[in-house]
Amino acid sequence: MPRAFVERELLASTGDVWAFLSEPYHFSDWWPGVAAVQPDRRGAAAGARWRVQRARPGWTQRRDGDDTLLVLAAEERRLFVFELVRARIKGELRLAPLSEDRTQARLSVELAWFGGSPSRLAGDALSRLHALCQTGAA
Repeated sequence: MPRAFVERELLASTGDVWAFLSEPYHFSDWWPGVAAVQPDRRGAAAGARWRVQRARPGWTQRRDGDDTLLVLAAEERRLFVFELVRARIKGELRLAPLSEDRTQARLSVELAWFGGSPSRLAGDALSRLHALCQTGAA
C-alpha cells in the first residue's frame, strides 16, 4: 500500500488543535472527501466507530457513499490514528508542541493501491487543518 508523510506547522497550541480534532463533527471540515460524520457515544476515543458520509463516492465505494471510520488510537494532544474501512485509508496524525502557540503536525496516510495519491491526500488534509487552526496567528 502506498504511504506518504507530510509535516506542517499549525498556528495554534497543541491544546487548541486537539480540542478541534477530538470533536468528531469537525472531521469533515479537515478531511477531504467527507461530507458528514455520525460518531458513536465514545467520540474520538480509541475503539470508537463513526458513520461517515463521503462527499463524492468513487468507484471503490458503494453508491450511497457511506463508510465506517474506526478510531484506532487517540492520545490527548499527541496522536489520532484512524481507518476509513471501505475506502481502505489509514491515517496517523501526530502532534508536537513547537512553542506555546505553535504545533508541529505530522500526518501519515496509507492508501490501497487504487486509492489515489497518499501525499496529495495528506497535503490537502494538513492544508485544511492549518487553515482551521489559526488561534496563534499574529
